[in-house]
Amino acid sequence: MAVSAVAEPQSFSDPVAILNRALRAAIVKALGEEHADIDPAIRAIQNPQFGDYQVNVAMGLAKQLPGSGNPRQLAAKILAAAPPELGDIADKLEVAGPGFINIRLKTEALGRFLQAMDTAQLGVQRETDTHPIAIDLCGVNVAKQMHVGHLRSTIIGDSLARVLERRGRRVLRENHLGDWGLPIAMVLRELREKRVNLDALQLDDLDRAYRDAQKKAENDEAALEAAKKTLVKLQNNDPALVRDWHKLIDCTMRAVYESFDLLSVNLGPENNRGESFYRDRLPGVVDAFVRSGIAHEDQGAIIVRFDDRERPLIIRKSDGGYLYGTTDLAAVRYRVQELGADRVIYVVDARQRDHFRDVFDAAHKIGWDRTKDGARAELIHVGFGSVLGADHKPLKTRSGENVTLKTLLVEAIARGVAEVTKRAEDPTAPTHGLPESDLQAIGKAVGIGAVKFADLSNDLVRDYEFNLDRMVAFEGRTGPYLQYAHARVCSIFAKAGIGMHGAGAIRSDFRIVEPAEHRLALALLKYGGVVADVARTLEPHRLCTYLYDLADAYSTFYQECPVLKADDPATRQARLRLCDLVRRVLADGLGLLGIDAPRRM
Repeated sequence: MAVSAVAEPQSFSDPVAILNRALRAAIVKALGEEHADIDPAIRAIQNPQFGDYQVNVAMGLAKQLPGSGNPRQLAAKILAAAPPELGDIADKLEVAGPGFINIRLKTEALGRFLQAMDTAQLGVQRETDTHPIAIDLCGVNVAKQMHVGHLRSTIIGDSLARVLERRGRRVLRENHLGDWGLPIAMVLRELREKRVNLDALQLDDLDRAYRDAQKKAENDEAALEAAKKTLVKLQNNDPALVRDWHKLIDCTMRAVYESFDLLSVNLGPENNRGESFYRDRLPGVVDAFVRSGIAHEDQGAIIVRFDDRERPLIIRKSDGGYLYGTTDLAAVRYRVQELGADRVIYVVDARQRDHFRDVFDAAHKIGWDRTKDGARAELIHVGFGSVLGADHKPLKTRSGENVTLKTLLVEAIARGVAEVTKRAEDPTAPTHGLPESDLQAIGKAVGIGAVKFADLSNDLVRDYEFNLDRMVAFEGRTGPYLQYAHARVCSIFAKAGIGMHGAGAIRSDFRIVEPAEHRLALALLKYGGVVADVARTLEPHRLCTYLYDLADAYSTFYQECPVLKADDPATRQARLRLCDLVRRVLADGLGLLGIDAPRRM
């Protein structure tokens, strides 16, 4: 059945959402209002000969409700109570096996769902919460180069921000710079002592000064004391020292912004709010905890104790100095109570799990997890594993030093450009004959996309091996494979001489007839739900898996359902519209990962 291209789109384009609503109503009607919160447990069926979805709710309910009948009887009872809307969209409703409910959607219903999805929103529902969400990401240390740890924090944080913004939330990207304290004072003193021209300062100068200052402090008590005096002068806003301090920050951030530009990451000076921003708030943090009776003195230090662990959280040392925990508590208070964020997400190395648990629990104790309007804020640590080398140890250079982010990205881009250039030598390749500047741009997109997808496609807390040969491959679960899938869809429109202009560009009906079309339609319709899942779970690998599955479904469709050589014009146009929806979802999904989607590869 054809669905008019001008029909009014439905409010939902996700069949699972409609099935869920109908089955919940059926459960209440069949078993009573007290079961209103029961999850119908709808799952996609692996073998399409049995249908599209499997409902497992009766299996669990039979165990919970002794005397209510076996699972098959319960499933039949639920089906008998189903509202008419279930029959409107389902072609097949049957109890199978020990008590599953198998559902196959009507082809007409699939067409209606696709019609509803074919808008600029692509089925992604927008949240209505007006509180902002703060994401702590990147966390560069001033006077040091970015390394692979910053890669993960930056890529993951940027992708989560994009997903949450896609859902309609306002996101505050917070780059919590390590720009204050004794290490910075040590570097400042070292540079001044060596009379380095700070107006011509380079990152290598900073790296060298940082290493030299660390060695001196370890072996020379007088050097350490001199650095502490420099810190006191900095804390007292000595004009010349503050001026030099800003030069350190400027030098560091110039290199950082170069890496951000290579990564196409949305971070700029407006996102920088480092430790120095909170320095004047730290005494107030300690005072507030002491006044509330939550913090106590212990051997000269001020600590917060917890009932379920032995370690306390130290918020002021015995010498009067503050720690990372103090600064992080000041940041929680600022982000929740002043900025009004109801989710504060920290994208930081998984090894900091215990630290954030202590900070979050301390914030809960004092009530700093509530916004001014009374909303309780979620404080979430999104931890991640290490990037490993071929030896399965943390990625290092041959000399044993941390690999800098800039070096890694430059190599990834070079690999991407080499791969794209090699493929362009084939006279049949879509990129054959393109100017070198175009090949360079596509190669950069491929190289950066490879790095990002390899990072985001893993379960975040797991370590992963950095293998550029595998990452830039155009086959398998890689970023370039998905970029190539997008380019293949674009090539169909190029061959047909049809422009691509977004939703409604192709005036045609959706016609879902062949099994491959059916499978592709089901894959497309999952998109909004997947984006919602990533926004809820903060797990980008779910989106990576979805995009790969969509590309796989499209590949099968492409092989089994001729598009430009379809049997009749109506089928050709319908398949072109399906292709266009695939193209836009792939581009949108890759965009949420921060990956470019070239039209030719």
